[in-house]
Amino acid sequence: MRVLHTSDWHVGRTFHGRDLLGDQEAVLGGLADLVVEEQVDVVVVAGDLYDRAVPSGEAVQTCVRVLARIREAGAQLVVTSGNHDSAARVGAFAEFAAAGGLHLRTQVAGLHVPVELADEHGPVAVYGIPYLEPDPARRALQACSDVPGASAEIGSRGHTAVLTEAMNRIRADLAGRPAGTRSVVLAHAFVTGGDSSESERTIAVGGVEQVPGSVFDGVDYVALGHLHGPQRLAEHLRYSGSPLAYSFSEAAQRKSVWLVDLDADGLAAVQRRELPVPRRLATAKGELAELLEAPEHAELEDCYLSVTLTDEVRPLEPMRQLQQRFPHAVHLEWKPATGRATAPLRYAEIVRGRDDHALADQFVADCRGSEPTGSERALLGEALRAVAAAEGAK
Repeated sequence: MRVLHTSDWHVGRTFHGRDLLGDQEAVLGGLADLVVEEQVDVVVVAGDLYDRAVPSGEAVQTCVRVLARIREAGAQLVVTSGNHDSAARVGAFAEFAAAGGLHLRTQVAGLHVPVELADEHGPVAVYGIPYLEPDPARRALQACSDVPGASAEIGSRGHTAVLTEAMNRIRADLAGRPAGTRSVVLAHAFVTGGDSSESERTIAVGGVEQVPGSVFDGVDYVALGHLHGPQRLAEHLRYSGSPLAYSFSEAAQRKSVWLVDLDADGLAAVQRRELPVPRRLATAKGELAELLEAPEHAELEDCYLSVTLTDEVRPLEPMRQLQQRFPHAVHLEWKPATGRATAPLRYAEIVRGRDDHALADQFVADCRGSEPTGSERALLGEALRAVAAAEGAK
């Protein structure tokens, strides 16, 4: 059996205000071609199908089209909910969807019940663990403690405790199945040893969000979700990462998916397949005039661009000027080469012996890196007089 491991689609996410639905549909829809080319039997999505608990109608329709293309290409689908998803919304109509080959695993009470598949070597059990928010999951697990492998009481709190309980139930179910049953587990968690990026929402509870990889011992392959960079923690324990970059910290990542092969003995091989990049991410640093004129920056004109300006004086409307050459510039910082703008300000020293006019002038100088002009001082004086008049009228 061949499994395509994906996660963290985040359908509906924007990138610094830019709509990504078109890019997402292009990349995710392309998974259908990969299903055909690589003869994939089942595609798994290990959490964060959507970017929001209540996705927009456009995001839902995009997701429906992508899932339909993959199913039409011949693969079964197994999807779990992540920390960005609403489990109830993702899991709606799960029983009906399963009849069409879309298996939604979003209920804590049923995490020990696998999607049962088969190949020429026999059965394959695919278990989907939805994202387990520790306290609600703990209560839900204790409410259904009559299943094999369940603990009467989950003593400690946190992600490790609930995931350990979940895996105990999965291992107990697996032990009761025919000898030779292969197993795949989907889980959405931060496993110790993984590298995070800036685009993941923290799942820390009480300052602790990581769980040890040993929690997942005893199964053939664990398809992890949550971290957005593809990575291998062990041969059977991997993150596929997100299909698109969702922060500039991911600019160097090569987005990909894992092709997982199971034979009669379990995990046989794992291969990486890189995904297309609709628009590259890049960074640039320098003075505004140089960035706008230097020919060597031409290669950045079609990139999503994060710019750090080093001008001593903050330029006027820098983003508008940058976007005339770099239409996909989306992020801007001003860091003068001297570092003067980032020097710590000592409030008591700044205000001592200064009137409102002097303080307003200093504020402009600190924000922009240059003193206000005569016309700007006149405007500041007019604003201060208006405030004084309003205060006097009270």
